[in-house]
Amino acid sequence: MVIGTRKSKLALWQANFVKIKLEEKYPRLKIRLKEIVTKGDKILDAPLSKIGGKGLFTKELEESMLSGEIDIAVHSLKDMPTKLPTGLSIIAVTKRLDSGDAFVSDKYKSMDELPPGAKIGTSSLRRKAQLLRARSDLEIVSLRGNVETRLRKITEENLDGAVLAVAGLKRLGFEDKISEVISKDIMLPAVGQGALAVEGRRSDKEVIDLLSFLNDDATKMATKAERAFLARVDGGCQAPVGVYGEVSGKNLHLTGAIVSLDGKRLYRKEAVAPFTNAEHLGINLAEELLSMGGSVILKDLGIL
Repeated sequence: MVIGTRKSKLALWQANFVKIKLEEKYPRLKIRLKEIVTKGDKILDAPLSKIGGKGLFTKELEESMLSGEIDIAVHSLKDMPTKLPTGLSIIAVTKRLDSGDAFVSDKYKSMDELPPGAKIGTSSLRRKAQLLRARSDLEIVSLRGNVETRLRKITEENLDGAVLAVAGLKRLGFEDKISEVISKDIMLPAVGQGALAVEGRRSDKEVIDLLSFLNDDATKMATKAERAFLARVDGGCQAPVGVYGEVSGKNLHLTGAIVSLDGKRLYRKEAVAPFTNAEHLGINLAEELLSMGGSVILKDLGIL
């Protein structure tokens, strides 16, 4: 089996995580990794929202799968478009490590300590909008690159802090860099944040069966609702949209938000339904937020 992966340390960690799980389950299975460079890896001098948010970190991997060069690809689920190429599907979703966003700073222990006009680094419109909603005085600075690069730039560019995914920091051993895990009351995460997705060919029934043990049912249902929500608002991974689902018993709790880039307009709502209705829950919540005024925000950005 050939696993496709990007070359960053985080992507390699994720691919090796799946590789090790497969080797433990199937000792006779021979597995190798194939590193592939994506468009998102090549263009580092522009915000993601300027170069196209959908498929930036997946397209080349998907082309390699369709050509038979690789068998599966491992992604951060939050990087995956809601519409996949014909013939491909998400065949496994792993248990979420942590869905949250982290405030990282060399100078301050929490966002409450930030002085007026503090400079915060992020390339995510979702994070920018919610940060400005909480603190309109902040100066948001574009920050691109892999986890290590962004951590380094906090010091090099004399930033007061930055926002990164908690899961990525933990997976690479940078948990000690986290000054504060930002409350979801302030910042809802990206769709699927903290979970890994294994993508494969729909026709590879044997591969799908081999990987089924990696699925975490609660994470799969929660992220199914989140992805349905994102698909309905037609937002790419760079839209100012946050959503988080969590299974409790037989119910799925879903919270979504659409925020203007300046943080001044926020449409946020919670909904609950049986987890078996995950997809409908995501679509219905999205439609409510769009009708409340979210559609105007997205139209202004050229998304709808």
